[in-house]
Amino acid sequence: MTTVTWTSDEIMTVTAARSLRDRMSCFVGIGLPSTAANVARRTHAPGLWMIYESGTLGTVPGHLPLSIGDGILADTADTVVSVPEVFNYWLQAGRIDVGFLGAAQIDRYANINTTVIGDYADPEVRLPGAGGAPEIAASCREVTVIMRHSRRAFVDRVDFVTSVGHGSGPGDRERLGLRGAGPMRVITDLGVLEPDPLTRELVLTGVHPGVEPDAVREATGWDLAVAGDLAVTPEPTDAELSVVRSLTGGS
Repeated sequence: MTTVTWTSDEIMTVTAARSLRDRMSCFVGIGLPSTAANVARRTHAPGLWMIYESGTLGTVPGHLPLSIGDGILADTADTVVSVPEVFNYWLQAGRIDVGFLGAAQIDRYANINTTVIGDYADPEVRLPGAGGAPEIAASCREVTVIMRHSRRAFVDRVDFVTSVGHGSGPGDRERLGLRGAGPMRVITDLGVLEPDPLTRELVLTGVHPGVEPDAVREATGWDLAVAGDLAVTPEPTDAELSVVRSLTGGS
């Protein structure tokens, strides 16, 4: 029997990091997206150009930033510009290759909620809010979402649309005038979901080692379709795990 030497969070982070290519420009969200982007830069993508919404361009932090206002981002950036310039010149003009986002809820069309759980006027939980995520989801050439997989998070319909994914199906992004392609992959601690080319509904296209498709379907709040050629994620290498653990304090 093979002994698993990594956690579900670690393989999720490594899988997300692998989705980034060297010399891409990446608009990075705080939390899991920041961890994955920094792993990519320290492993196979040393030329990854990371941008945070506080205005830091080409930052190479020595540790994971605690927030977009963490001084390490400005201290290690190629340059620091104003927030309006980041959004007006870099993001809204379509100059960023990929946006890396997290979410509290996501639905079958990859619409993202980071605003409230429950009714907006009387919510069960008030979440951190939108920040720059709506613009990132709208204008980056493509978007990757990284989040833990559960029925509470993967819902048939989000309680509030903070950031538009694929709306209610084909043609919605174009109708709304959104520049980018939207979420092209959702990477979780169980596997990988991608939008169907025709319906734009998320489909399970890959699972992590030891994860059965039925387990992913059980953790999803809609009738999740499974690709016929379902892939299995390659296990993390020792080098990848070493970088993840150095950043997160794991062992």
